[in-house]
Amino acid sequence: MQVSGTGKGISLAFFLLIIINLCFSLPLSALDYPEIRRLDPTDIGFRQFIKDVEANRRRLAGARAQPLQAAENLTVYQYTTRQNDDIFFLAARLNIPYSALCSLNRLSSPASLEAGMTILLPSCPGIFLPSVIGSDFEAIIRAARQNTDSARTDSVELRINFSGRQEIWRFFPGEDFTPTERTLFLHSGFRFPLRSYRLTSPYGMRNDPFTGALSMHQGIDLAAPEGTEVFAVADGTVASLGFDPIYGNYIIINHSNNISSLYGHLQIIDTVLRSEVKSGNLIGRVGSTGLSTGPHLHFELRQDGRAFDPAGRLRP
Repeated sequence: MQVSGTGKGISLAFFLLIIINLCFSLPLSALDYPEIRRLDPTDIGFRQFIKDVEANRRRLAGARAQPLQAAENLTVYQYTTRQNDDIFFLAARLNIPYSALCSLNRLSSPASLEAGMTILLPSCPGIFLPSVIGSDFEAIIRAARQNTDSARTDSVELRINFSGRQEIWRFFPGEDFTPTERTLFLHSGFRFPLRSYRLTSPYGMRNDPFTGALSMHQGIDLAAPEGTEVFAVADGTVASLGFDPIYGNYIIINHSNNISSLYGHLQIIDTVLRSEVKSGNLIGRVGSTGLSTGPHLHFELRQDGRAFDPAGRLRP
């Protein structure tokens, strides 16, 4: 393994951090990270982590011209999340911005954090950006910084050769999410399933278009030309698909946090059962199958099997 970078004195833990993100076949437990078992002062690892964070915050505050001093003293710990942990609780308890925790662990929304996950804890505030972009959110982070990367002196660039492959990572000590990144992270749990559409029926009580009776509409109807591409709204697993007398050709995808998405009235199903899909993957095409008044996508979000209004959880 060969490593080179702009920073000096980067800790071994930081090198190991980069390697694990580049070599997903290695289990985290195989690497000797300091472990925090409990987020309280009775835990030795927690006490040391807090000291490291405080020292790096002083470096950032007292050396505006030399922010790399904090990066050069970066240490990394590991922690396995518990049932009631969320990213905001962890950030507050660890005195580290959630932007640092999320960018390091490649979390694109608060719902991405699940109980039982082993995550990495950086002792320095900042933004971590992998060279191999794996999500729309990481692409947005890169786009906000790519025009100035080559000229920056306040970021650490590491080139790592591992198993014959070279990758580059950047760490921006002291940086936080931009307002756009923060908005997308906090409110963009799911992307829209269509690139263009016309909302014809929102979630809630309505007069049934076939019977005229007042009934609950458990999703939203998005009108679009027949054959329009339909995309997965988030990462997940195809849990069910087929034909239903009401939904017509449909797909159900299970996501994290016990949330599932349903896509109905499809003309074509373009995925297979139990396949893993990524946010934005093509999964089908708009149709008018089942109980339908015309070409449109009936879309639902459910948590623990109960439908809820998806409007506030979707982003363009």
